[in-house]
Amino acid sequence: MAPTARIHVRQAVVGDLDALTPLFDAYRVFYGQPSDPALARSFLHERLAHLQSVVFLAQSEEGAVIGFTQLYPSFSSVSAAPIYILNDLYVSPDARRCGAAAQLLDAAAAFGRSVGAVRLSLSTATTNHPAQALYAAHGWVRDDDFWHFQLALPSA
Repeated sequence: MAPTARIHVRQAVVGDLDALTPLFDAYRVFYGQPSDPALARSFLHERLAHLQSVVFLAQSEEGAVIGFTQLYPSFSSVSAAPIYILNDLYVSPDARRCGAAAQLLDAAAAFGRSVGAVRLSLSTATTNHPAQALYAAHGWVRDDDFWHFQLALPSA
């Protein structure tokens, strides 16, 4: 896809599952998970149908879905205000460098502002330098003040 291609970004709805599922599955594969389109579709369906996340999709001029971002609502106790976690951002490899990721980030920020969120947050792999450069170029600031910890909760 040409760098000057026109991209359209809009909020996804349940009716977009057929178009979003392959991209969401590819995103999971990118992060080391086995391909499982049925799981990808089911997961997205639950999030969209129950308004548990906000998904924006990027479409090419021809209408093909070429990327998405998914935001999860949360809250800041210190700010006593809503925040959103930008958990997923993915653009298909053949559509990269056309501005889709930047437009998805802009849509996420505009949405956050429109609903009164005080911030968006995200995390990315320490080795994902292209993503880090993109985020920095769009005003995202790396947090060097806090360490993030995780606790895996394997099923019994």
